[in-house]
Amino acid sequence: MSEARVPILMYHAVATDPNEATRALSVTPEAFAEQMAVLADRGLTPVTTAQLAACWRSGRALPERPVLITFDDGYEGVHRHALPALAKHGFPATLFVSTGWLRGPYDTGGGLDTMLDWDQVRELAAAGVEIGGHSHSHPQLDQVSDATLRFELIHCKEIVSDQLGTVPASFAYPYGYSSRRVRQAVRETGYAQSLAVGNGLARRAQGPYALRRVTVRRSTEIEEFERVVEGRAIARTFAGDRALTNGYAVVRRVRQARRLVSRSVG
Repeated sequence: MSEARVPILMYHAVATDPNEATRALSVTPEAFAEQMAVLADRGLTPVTTAQLAACWRSGRALPERPVLITFDDGYEGVHRHALPALAKHGFPATLFVSTGWLRGPYDTGGGLDTMLDWDQVRELAAAGVEIGGHSHSHPQLDQVSDATLRFELIHCKEIVSDQLGTVPASFAYPYGYSSRRVRQAVRETGYAQSLAVGNGLARRAQGPYALRRVTVRRSTEIEEFERVVEGRAIARTFAGDRALTNGYAVVRRVRQARRLVSRSVG
């Protein structure tokens, strides 16, 4: 039997009129509702990140056609627009929050658009949305010092635990960037699994701290969405993304090497 390949959908803002900072990675409420209807019509079964990882960790069977619906950052439209569409179909989802971006006592002012407040996050959790961590201030975690990395992971976990009364089990890397050091730190912080991007289908062999996701954006047509959730033409669909990612990875490695040299010299 071939290994299960699971589409993990990555959303950000769900908004009719997002600002320029979030527009490209946003979807309209109408598009999101149509996409959820596609999942229902095709018989896919959404599960949370924790459920997927627990099944793969224990060897328990997944639903016949699993899919994950995930949201990053914590935009207000997840509560206003996405939640009603999820509730219509009885779909669970996972929301990864950057705790310093949410409105409330820990707000650092870094949020890119209108963000959720903690009452809305609690309402999402009560409606069956798993709340995971996404760092505190949304940095590129593989580019920060060990002390900053630990702070970003631990502070995020502590705030979510304090606000919701439950410890977050799942994490998503800001920008999708990680490294062996970052993945180890995420594990040591107590997160049981973590999601990257990669624009590929998730497989058990990727390991619980490097599960891939596919990006859903404003330009995603419904035909493309249908192909992605069916697991067809993934490489062709995201070929442009991979070329950009690979190019930027080289730039980032050079920057990191320069920082390490400057620290040793200093």
